Parts: sequence; C-alpha cells; structure tokens
Amino acid sequence: MTTKADVTEEEWARLKRAPFVAGMAISLADPGGPIEAFKETAATLRTVSEAAQRRNQGELVDTLAAEVVEEGHHRKNPLSGFKAHSTTEITDELRAVNAIVTEKASPEEAEAFRAWLLAAAQEAANAAKEGGFFGFHAQRVSEGEQRMLDTLREVLGVPAG
Repeated sequence: MTTKADVTEEEWARLKRAPFVAGMAISLADPGGPIEAFKETAATLRTVSEAAQRRNQGELVDTLAAEVVEEGHHRKNPLSGFKAHSTTEITDELRAVNAIVTEKASPEEAEAFRAWLLAAAQEAANAAKEGGFFGFHAQRVSEGEQRMLDTLREVLGVPAG
C-alpha cells in the first residue's frame, strides 16, 4: 500500500491535484464560456468527492480523495502552486504524475489512480454540451474534448476502450 510517507511532499501535492489538472485539460481543449467552465470544474470536484465517499478505489485514491475533500472544507485550493498556460504543460504534469505512481505505487494502485484521473476528465467532458445554438444540435463531448481524452489515455498509458 502506497502512503503519504512513500512520496515527497511535492509528489503528494501533485497526486492530489492530478484529477483537477485532468479536468482542466478538458476545459482548455475546447474552451467555452464561464458556465461551461463552472460545470466542468464542478464535475471534477464531484468525481473526487464521490471517490472520498465510496472509498472503494484502492487505498491510494481513497486517501488522496479524502484529503482533498477535507482540505476543501478548509478552503484550500487543490491547484495551489500549479500554473499551466497550455495543454502541453498540463499533459507534461500528468505524465510526471503517472511516473510517480508507476515508480512508487503497486500496479493495482497505479491502475486505480489512472482510472480516477480519466473518470475526472470524462465527467468534465460530459458536464456541458458544446456548440449548437441554445443547446440545439449541441454535442455532449466535443471533438476537441474527445481528442484530449484520447491524449490523456495515451499520456497515462491506458488503452482506449
């Protein structure tokens, strides 16, 4: 079992913010208005909160999610210290986070962690319809968002499917 003691403070902070970085990747892949951004962020937060409540995604994810939720009650920003100006910086961050879990977590924990990140990104993509006119002819997941989901799977080494 991978615990906070197995990683540096910086690595732990990166692991905690990773689902939000994955959600941010979706927002930047196809920028919409403030309402879309709010819905995508809320969906990412909901994914983290649900993981903390269910506590069935492996001890690493369960612990990370519980800590993020607890810090949220104290108004701590999970993205504190992270500034990204491009999707390249976001994918680089997620690639680095994947290297941390690959090196320090068990294969099962690493797989659960990757699934958690992809679930956060997928929920963000599903959160708001894209395009159309007042919702007519809009898509649930835009082409840009789908490309980013595919990129995230590639970055995390998770086969499509």
